[in-house]
Amino acid sequence: MAMPYAACIGAGRMGRGIAQALAYAGGEIALLDARDRSPQDFDAYVTAVLSEVEAGLGMIADLGGFDRADLPTLRERVSIYPLAEAEAALEDAEIVFEAVPEVRDAKAAAFALFDRAAGPEAILASTTSTMLATDLAGLTAHPDRFLNAHWLNPALLVPLVEVSPCEETSPETLSHTTALLETLGKVPVVCKASPGYIVPRIQALAMNEAARLVEEGVASAEDVDRAVKYGFGLRFSVLGLLEFIDWGGGDILYHASRYMAEATGEDRFAPPAIVSENMEAGRIGMKSGQGFFDYAGRDVPAYQKERMGAFLSALRQAGLFKPPAT
Repeated sequence: MAMPYAACIGAGRMGRGIAQALAYAGGEIALLDARDRSPQDFDAYVTAVLSEVEAGLGMIADLGGFDRADLPTLRERVSIYPLAEAEAALEDAEIVFEAVPEVRDAKAAAFALFDRAAGPEAILASTTSTMLATDLAGLTAHPDRFLNAHWLNPALLVPLVEVSPCEETSPETLSHTTALLETLGKVPVVCKASPGYIVPRIQALAMNEAARLVEEGVASAEDVDRAVKYGFGLRFSVLGLLEFIDWGGGDILYHASRYMAEATGEDRFAPPAIVSENMEAGRIGMKSGQGFFDYAGRDVPAYQKERMGAFLSALRQAGLFKPPAT
């Protein structure tokens, strides 16, 4: 798939991050200013936006990501248009990202711009982190070409993009969007329109629980974060959460969850129904041949060795692996 020509309505933090990602990957992007400014104010705005885009890319170059001599080439892939030139910015775009403030009126105005100025086959992808595709679909005359594409900050570096279609999203729109993101070097995952998507939903619980540990005097902020970085974070950079359940055994999670709920008196620690159902059915992971994933016919020892190798590499990358004392 060829590198795309994309556009983004809104050139705030997310719009600038997407511009960096497109430019880095070899695509071209037009950033459309979502506000009507005077010529003088627009000129100052362009300077500020391009300065931030260049600074972010320049930092990656300084860290060894690429040769700084290539920075002007990347910069030339980013164009900025005033609101009055919406047609010029959007008409040839294969995909148009919407990255305006999380206010419904602002979304409605951006969607109206898309309907008026974008091409007949262009995809509209909202980057909203709080509104659902099902809630926003009615704001466009082309819901079949609309979905949410939730990038995680910093957009240039984080591979994951959560793609959430609405009921009207066509299969072609969904498949083309995921393929386009993969061309940019991103890792798209598809989820239903649900509050918090995947990552924000999980991380909200984790962050709140970390704050409670400090609030309850269980550990200092420094030690909580050390535990997260060198325990939680390292493990789950190698194994997914559900993969980890299968690795250790769903029965362990089931009993630990019941104990935590009883010991704390907090229902939030109780096992969800799917964990209890898997426990009752004997689907407890690798040791039973099935859990959240199916291990039938799989070379489990080879899989375990590969995962342990990845964990060892993560330790080395973090500077935490030491050879044995001899």
